[in-house]
Amino acid sequence: MTIRINLIIALFVAALVACESLDTDFETFLRDGEIVYPGVPIHVFYYPGNQRVALAWQPSPDPSITRYMIYWNNHRDSLAVEASTHDPADTLAVIIPGLQEYVYSFTVHAYDAKGNRSVPLEIKNARAYGPLYEASLFNRRPDSEPYTLDGNNMPTLHFVPGDTIHIATTIEYTNLAGERVEKPLEGEALSVTLDDYQAGSLVRYRSSYIPERHAIDTFFVARYDTFPPILTPLNKALFAEVQLPNDVNVYQSDTRVSKLWDGSVGPQGYPNIYHSDGNTAIPHHFTFDLGQVVENIAQLEETGRDCCNNPDRFEVWGIDDLTGAETTLPGNDPGWKDEALAKGWTLLQDVTRSDDGKAPFKVDLLEGAPPVRYIRIRVLHVTTNDTYYSNMSELTFWRK
Repeated sequence: MTIRINLIIALFVAALVACESLDTDFETFLRDGEIVYPGVPIHVFYYPGNQRVALAWQPSPDPSITRYMIYWNNHRDSLAVEASTHDPADTLAVIIPGLQEYVYSFTVHAYDAKGNRSVPLEIKNARAYGPLYEASLFNRRPDSEPYTLDGNNMPTLHFVPGDTIHIATTIEYTNLAGERVEKPLEGEALSVTLDDYQAGSLVRYRSSYIPERHAIDTFFVARYDTFPPILTPLNKALFAEVQLPNDVNVYQSDTRVSKLWDGSVGPQGYPNIYHSDGNTAIPHHFTFDLGQVVENIAQLEETGRDCCNNPDRFEVWGIDDLTGAETTLPGNDPGWKDEALAKGWTLLQDVTRSDDGKAPFKVDLLEGAPPVRYIRIRVLHVTTNDTYYSNMSELTFWRK
């Protein structure tokens, strides 16, 4: 019994000593005062940019907060933001500049005036874009039918959809006043009309993009691309007949050369055609006036008669002034071509058709041809192998 009583007393004393020790240890833990954690910001999010990132958040309602600190690169870099508001309905934002093109993680702490720091809030996978992304961008491509013309020959340009997030494609062209101007093709639009376009002028374009929704910077393709040449038809109301020495005559008065620009569409029947007489052997030629000096003449479309004697081989010649340009040899003379060149005529195209010569047939003319006003068509062969008669329904010319 005595031993049991002594054991109980010993345990009681040990417990008292232990309690006294715990009281002392508690003072040790609070030696520097109570630990305070300011409130953290709410809903932190980021916006990508060009070698920079924007961070934004709704501020903590804790009124003791005086500033926020943002850390990145393993806390090697930091930026302080003043706590200018404590209303969670507001937004605080800051731009982190001078970043490499990379994916970053940011840590945000709130601080009070005593230097107490909130628990960390991390923003991961915040991407900064830069030269590599920019170098991957290309201008939007024109559609397979790059443009259409309205009744006034004003072009509407057509493009395929843009890559990534297209912001705009800037169209640069010359207007009717001779000024270089710009017009945007914005967003997902596929076409834009140039309603004051000066015919024959150069059109260039450059596209811009953003890499993600809500990006703070727009990226531009490094260079302008040249739009396909916009060809405008020549005004047929200006065309006029010209009769030069050795030009072939017409079959009768209502099958004149002027039938070739009367606006008919598709192969026509007699007498709504040009029809040569039967007195001048093939090869033979006829001449007409475009009514103006045309620079950059680019294309010709020839439509044959609905039945027969359609040219399947013919030459297109041009010159800007008829002074001294009359050839003295008939069109079927072997020396005619050399004489025409010596007189200043330019061979714009040697056309060969492999069909029956009826349907509209479009050909490109000589690239970089000199200015022309007068056109001479020299028929070399017709589909029926006739050696005197040649027929056509319509001729249309375009310029760049």
